[in-house]
Amino acid sequence: MNRPPTGELFRTGTGSDLVLTRTFRAPIEDVWASVTEPDRTARWYGPWEGDAAPGRTIKVQLAFEDQTPWVDMHIDACDPPQRLALSATDEFGAWRIELLLSHADGVTRLRFVHHLENEEQLGEIGPGWEYYLDMLVAARDGSPKPDFDTYYPAMKPYFLALTTRT
Repeated sequence: MNRPPTGELFRTGTGSDLVLTRTFRAPIEDVWASVTEPDRTARWYGPWEGDAAPGRTIKVQLAFEDQTPWVDMHIDACDPPQRLALSATDEFGAWRIELLLSHADGVTRLRFVHHLENEEQLGEIGPGWEYYLDMLVAARDGSPKPDFDTYYPAMKPYFLALTTRT
């Protein structure tokens, strides 16, 4: 395994929030560019196309998934360089995610939040987001890309255990 799992689960009034955090010794604007510019998102998640603005829908290619599908993602909110909120619906359900950035003392903190309607797929979702965020780290620092097989199913028990905590 590349790293131990970092995800935390917080119960909310409408479901649960899966929260993962990464830190970067970089200006907030540079990290923001890594999560919003299509040529940079292509390095760790996939490229996107369209007219990006709050209330609009863009097409995002899931470049590291089987068959590299394109999905529609709605931009729910965009407050550069601190907050990006996206949502999508596919055969697995609704996806609502937020990327929250903050900066202090030369370090930018990325707090990734997946708002879950239920926790049924957490054993699959958690390792997937750990993988993608580590792909982001590798894309930024030039380290080797992680191997998904070291995340799933190895991290699944950790994330399933989160569902039993109160």
